[in-house]
Amino acid sequence: MRIGELRHPERSQFGKPLDGVRVLAAEQMQALPFATQLMAHLGADVVKVEHPVRGESGRGAQPWLVDRDGRRVGATYLRNNLNKRSIGIDLKREEGRELFLKLAPHFDVIAENFTPGTMERLGLGYAEIAKVDPRLIYLSISGFGHTPNSPYRDWPAYAPVAEAMAGIYEPTRKPGQPPPVVVAGALGDNGSALFAVIGALAALRHREATGRGQFVDVCMYDSMLAMSDMVPHLWSMDAPAEWATAGSIGIVAGFAASDGHFVVSVFREHHFERLCKTIGHPEWVGEERFATREGWAQNIESVIRPAIESWARAKTRLEACAELCARGVAAGPSNLAEDIDADPHVESHNMLIEVPRPDSDKPMKVVGNPVKLSDVAEGPVRTFPSLGEHTDEVLRSDLNLDQQELDRLREQGVI
Repeated sequence: MRIGELRHPERSQFGKPLDGVRVLAAEQMQALPFATQLMAHLGADVVKVEHPVRGESGRGAQPWLVDRDGRRVGATYLRNNLNKRSIGIDLKREEGRELFLKLAPHFDVIAENFTPGTMERLGLGYAEIAKVDPRLIYLSISGFGHTPNSPYRDWPAYAPVAEAMAGIYEPTRKPGQPPPVVVAGALGDNGSALFAVIGALAALRHREATGRGQFVDVCMYDSMLAMSDMVPHLWSMDAPAEWATAGSIGIVAGFAASDGHFVVSVFREHHFERLCKTIGHPEWVGEERFATREGWAQNIESVIRPAIESWARAKTRLEACAELCARGVAAGPSNLAEDIDADPHVESHNMLIEVPRPDSDKPMKVVGNPVKLSDVAEGPVRTFPSLGEHTDEVLRSDLNLDQQELDRLREQGVI
């Protein structure tokens, strides 16, 4: 799918579910920008507030490209800000804070993801926003939330910190080695973002019923506990810690085919039976060494892997997976980026968006909207905004500022 392209135009007559919802986001990096981009895909008007000179910190990520205005723009910014408008306001200046407070009543959701206390020190916390308009929803994402009784409330956090504290890494840690920290798609950020969107939509629905806004407080630690719920749950049932991850129970492993690897997941006895028959070893069913799910796991390397890889040696990953899936055994190829780009499912579901690069003829790819609605068209998607690209537009339309006032604020560094 390309920027500006419309898929399923016949659905356009129904609009989008968040048409008319406006979000004013003082946001940075990944968690909140990912959440507001999803809301923008669903029709919300998202206005992003950035520092007028530096922009938000995601712009400083690597790799980077050179934007239309000659500025470097980092990958974290590029993949999280489609369909948004950017305004440059210095919130550390009094007039900048006043502009933010004046803008607030023109929106439905005020969103921020700074360390707790930051917005309060600026005079832009929930208490001040609620005085301006008690119907406003105030959405916050932080490492550990805003409730004062958390001992970690003031700690900064990136995704791996929340993931580690939620117990995600320990089940796969080998004795005598540090935990295997993996920054792969920032689960801590994107998972928190999904809960933030759910919270914002729930608060908007609650406002319809009560007429009141409220504070939606989403923390990454809580979100990761929800994502890794097996860790404390199985511990409470006296199950071995390693049961919370792949490797000690069932068959969850990657196997080699002729062109790469594929992953197989077998957790139930009837699936094990189907796997055995598919790879030509029906005699395993009923053998004592394979009588339990633990037994399957214990025999992966010595028995099961050689058999599966012998069976798959002349097959491609997709051929092996198609045959297994046809027998009811869950399997899928372990894809590289180029495999994803060429995947017909990804194309049919519009899950990669081609975004033109100002500094290259080769477009970059940004993930699309995973929420598919039968009465909603896909796109058209707007490209990421340049820093402060829409400052004048928003301040004119929402606050009726004239050119003379805009020039004065710009000359003083407020915008």
